Amino acid sequence: MEQLKGRIGYVWGIGGVALVLVDALLRLTPIAVDAFSQPLSWVQWSFLLGWLGFMGFVEGYRGFHLSFSPRVLVRARYLRQNPRWLDVALAPLFCSSLFRTTRRRLIASWGMVAGIVSVVLLVRTLAQPWRGLVDLGVVAGLSAGLASMAVWLVRERLGHTIPFSPELGELDGEREKSEARGLSQAPTP
Repeated sequence: MEQLKGRIGYVWGIGGVALVLVDALLRLTPIAVDAFSQPLSWVQWSFLLGWLGFMGFVEGYRGFHLSFSPRVLVRARYLRQNPRWLDVALAPLFCSSLFRTTRRRLIASWGMVAGIVSVVLLVRTLAQPWRGLVDLGVVAGLSAGLASMAVWLVRERLGHTIPFSPELGELDGEREKSEARGLSQAPTP
């Protein structure tokens, strides 16, 4: 029963996070495409090219590939090995580090959620084509994020260690302290 509960948490955690990203992509893509229903000025084209590069690097590579995606998978793996009913039921939130994590990660994760909501509300006030151009950059970042999750998932399923901590709070903090003292060099689960 524990093994089944762990597998459900693993799949629901990763799948739920991916579904949130896909939902955002499906909602934003038509708005982004609509930006091209009128001719764009050179200023708008310049903004778009710079914005795509910025969002691809900052959101896609640094945000997703180097931080969020591997952490989601490490926390999903932890959930598979240590299933608790609440964690399994709320697996997408658990895997997104929105609860049962270190204080620092909790503040960072909820701060990111608040920041995203604020930016979404602000961008909704923009007129086309600017709103579409901004959303196109977000679509690029989210697409890179989904691709990154797929890459990390394949690596994890092939047996490669993901060099991230699940950041579980005090228990995890004790492990990190002992590793810092050189008492344990075992990879983090």
